[in-house]
Amino acid sequence: MKCFSTSTIIHASPNDIWNILVDGTNWLQWNPTITKIEGNIALGETLKIHKRINPNQSFPFKVSEFIPYEKMVWTGGSHLNSLKAIAPIVCLSGWMDV
Repeated sequence: MKCFSTSTIIHASPNDIWNILVDGTNWLQWNPTITKIEGNIALGETLKIHKRINPNQSFPFKVSEFIPYEKMVWTGGSHLNSLKAIAPIVCLSGWMDV
């Protein structure tokens, strides 16, 4: 199975980072691979993600885990594969690793 992961260190408070991650309307400002997100990022909600590589096609994801200010998990995919996106947030000495 192929796997892709990424991480970054962001110099901001945990609350600020979480609020950015759960606000899909602003993802275009910081995520260059996404052109549009439809739906609310909340537990049990279904999202449609439009990627820059093929903006006319959407990929459905369900928010399957959602622990505010700690972790969220999106599961979903297409008929060709399944995807699992996890956004764990770890706070180390006031810094966040997303």
